Amino acid sequence: MRDMGFLIWLHANWFTLLQSLGIVGGLVFTGTSLRIDTTVRRVANGFELTKQHREIWMQLYSRPDLKRVLDPATDLHATVISDEEEMFVNFLILHLANAYRAMKAGVFLLPDELHQDVTAFFSLPIPKAVWERTRRFRNKDFSEFVEGQRKQTVMGFKQGRA
Repeated sequence: MRDMGFLIWLHANWFTLLQSLGIVGGLVFTGTSLRIDTTVRRVANGFELTKQHREIWMQLYSRPDLKRVLDPATDLHATVISDEEEMFVNFLILHLANAYRAMKAGVFLLPDELHQDVTAFFSLPIPKAVWERTRRFRNKDFSEFVEGQRKQTVMGFKQGRA
């Protein structure tokens, strides 16, 4: 008798049940699609960031006048920072600032090694000098991030890699 009650209800409400199942199924499908799309966008954004990173760093390898940027033995008292070196470091800082903002917005995840790279890069004489001269023009949150990284000690990390 109990089963008959369900069948009677189903006979009277089959269309409403079907509509409800369609709506729930559509919501599940939409949620799954959004999750997959978010993952795809994060990966695509990571590829784009890598492409931009590569383009900036290719300048270093194609232009010998920039090699001092990564030299930990650079003596800034003997030779001042050239305009080209300062512009290259500023491009890297802008690139890092954009990557940091994108990471904060959840657009993609930054690699775990980023903190070590930032610490090592800003410990080099030319990047350190350019940063100290220009940090007041940077976003406060980003400046605090870089300053926090600069204060950390990196043990066993090869100088010159950024």
